[in-house]
Amino acid sequence: MLPLLPPLLFLAAAYDPAPDLEAGRFLKAQAEAEARLREQPRDALARAARSQALSAQQRFPEALAEAEQAVALASAPGPLKAQALLARGLARAGSALRERNFGSLKRASGALDDLEQATAQDPRLARAWISLGLAYQELPGLLGGSTRKALRCAAQLRAVQPARGDLLQGLILSLDERWWEAEPFFRKALAAAPQDAEILAFYLDALGSREARKTLGRDEQRRRLAAEARRLKPRFPTQARALEALSDALLKAGQPEEAWTLTRNALDQADAPSLLRLQLGKLAARSGLHKEEGLAHLDRVLREPLEGGSAGYPGAWWRKGQILKDLGRKQEAKAAAWEALKLDAKHPGARKLMEEVGG
Repeated sequence: MLPLLPPLLFLAAAYDPAPDLEAGRFLKAQAEAEARLREQPRDALARAARSQALSAQQRFPEALAEAEQAVALASAPGPLKAQALLARGLARAGSALRERNFGSLKRASGALDDLEQATAQDPRLARAWISLGLAYQELPGLLGGSTRKALRCAAQLRAVQPARGDLLQGLILSLDERWWEAEPFFRKALAAAPQDAEILAFYLDALGSREARKTLGRDEQRRRLAAEARRLKPRFPTQARALEALSDALLKAGQPEEAWTLTRNALDQADAPSLLRLQLGKLAARSGLHKEEGLAHLDRVLREPLEGGSAGYPGAWWRKGQILKDLGRKQEAKAAAWEALKLDAKHPGARKLMEEVGG
């Protein structure tokens, strides 16, 4: 007879939020975690999953509180502990980025420690390796970051997930302003996982970065962004994360109307329409096109759950304020900027907007 598994281990084996988290389905992951926690409030994996979903929505204080509980509950070493540490590392890193001051170095250092421990506890955890590799590359030397350490993370990840390892190496080399070395790794990753939305999004973001522009020049960068967005678009008819990245690439390429059409046409069939509504608001604010419709999409984003995205609710309020300012509705723009600053007191765009409208 097989020995009885401890209840927590049995539950963890039956419940796997990783596919949803890795695919960016954060609202789904959060809803499933919360349903599970209503029945099993001491489920460490569900708390870690909820924390990671909250971090993706930039709800960092809640995410950190949830992660601390997950770490306390997952006392034994192993994959469960790794997920809890990853959750705490992501929440700490997000909080540090939002604080944007010297005091945030303590949180950044704690995030680095958590990510290092997470990869030690479970070397197969791709999200931890990617987060750790990028942290090593981007953190200042006084926190122990270096390109050498970052590339070592890519090699470790490649051993368990080759496409993600190539992606991470491309990202690190790109951040190191070595685009010609980075590009082959991005292409290998895209060839190995042709429908992976996260790989596509990271690649296009790197291609549109300041570091790539230094190598390629502005005109060549724009040409490549447009060409790659058009080439890769057919692979991703419904994945909102990929569609958002394709739209951003076209916007950076100087093709805002094409970006709008792509995003608007995909809205009804996308797996996370809130992301595309937020993107439409961004396009309207950045380009000046379709301002009234963009405003309507942002209003809906702000009424409903948002699937994640880099801007979150502060970004939605900021974009709304930009459009209102352009429409001559300065008092409403000021109110929108204030709402963004209530959520993120140091949001640079919202602070600038507040100055522009006389706040």
